[in-house]
Amino acid sequence: MPSTFSLLADLPVDIDGYTLEGLRREVTSGFTRDSTVVHLRGGGEEGVGEDVVYDSVDQLALQEAGAVHDLSGTWALGELCAHIDGLDLFPTPPERDVSRRYRRWTFHSAALDLALRQAGRPLHHVLGREPQPVTFVVSLRLGEPPDLDAVTGRLARYPTLRFKLDPTSSWDDALVAELAATGSVDSVDFKSFYTGTVVDQATDPALYRRVLAAFPDAWIEDADVGAAETRAILEPHRDRLTWDAPIHSIEDIEALAWKPRMVNVKPSRIGGLELLCETYDYCAREGIGAYGGGQFELGPGRGQNQYLASLFHPDTPNDIAPTGYNEAALPDGLPSSPLAPEPAPAGFRWR
Repeated sequence: MPSTFSLLADLPVDIDGYTLEGLRREVTSGFTRDSTVVHLRGGGEEGVGEDVVYDSVDQLALQEAGAVHDLSGTWALGELCAHIDGLDLFPTPPERDVSRRYRRWTFHSAALDLALRQAGRPLHHVLGREPQPVTFVVSLRLGEPPDLDAVTGRLARYPTLRFKLDPTSSWDDALVAELAATGSVDSVDFKSFYTGTVVDQATDPALYRRVLAAFPDAWIEDADVGAAETRAILEPHRDRLTWDAPIHSIEDIEALAWKPRMVNVKPSRIGGLELLCETYDYCAREGIGAYGGGQFELGPGRGQNQYLASLFHPDTPNDIAPTGYNEAALPDGLPSSPLAPEPAPAGFRWR
């Protein structure tokens, strides 16, 4: 059976140049989200990719520098991606090294979209896969002090919503019981790999016990298996453990303390088209489930993640809800889960 990347690598792509478009929006985690759309042009077509680097200073530096790289010419898609990998895509060093992966994926996804649009074919046709309805969860923090209305208010308007929540030490027994009573929590994220961020959560054995008991069927993301006390608490729940923040590669999956049943495969965090395809193929061979994760995309990046989910992991708790669910003021008329397949007639786009 051919590898996934081999089905894409030889696609021809003609490039004249590219432009950059800045996006900005206030989102539900209480910060201003900046992103940048790369518009890659050639042969009368345009391919798009979205840069999801978190630090606004890096986004603004990219936008101010403009299109400084010469990508013009005729390429095979695999050759173009390899060329992009050799470029320094940051006008100034990024705030975080992982951001280099995010930006590589931006240009790779734009190149994939352009190659497919020039070929007049959608991604699923080239891969020989049929898009499926995509299940999704809405990822939320409840604030400090925690406000249950973040969940119940959304359920009042969208009763079938499912959630991925970030427990914090301020979650007491009463709050946890009320959350459990909604029956809407599919996964909990303990954020044990974050330090120096607004979402840090110190390892708290009492919180682990409280949450694991209240949500016996929920996936448990990024729990601390390194601390002896929490490792002992988590041991009986190994089949529910899943991983997000530490997953940048196949090697990261293989290095986990326990072989997972499920991992979060974020295209931008994997950091390249070939690497992403290899990761999908590896998980399929090893019997490891996958789900997608968003990074507060404001433009085409969210739809591209939904497209990939529809092809590789449609039935898992994909953290890629339509972007309206991330807005500070929740709009009316948002689609419910599962999302009906909406691939564009050509390209790497979800309409």
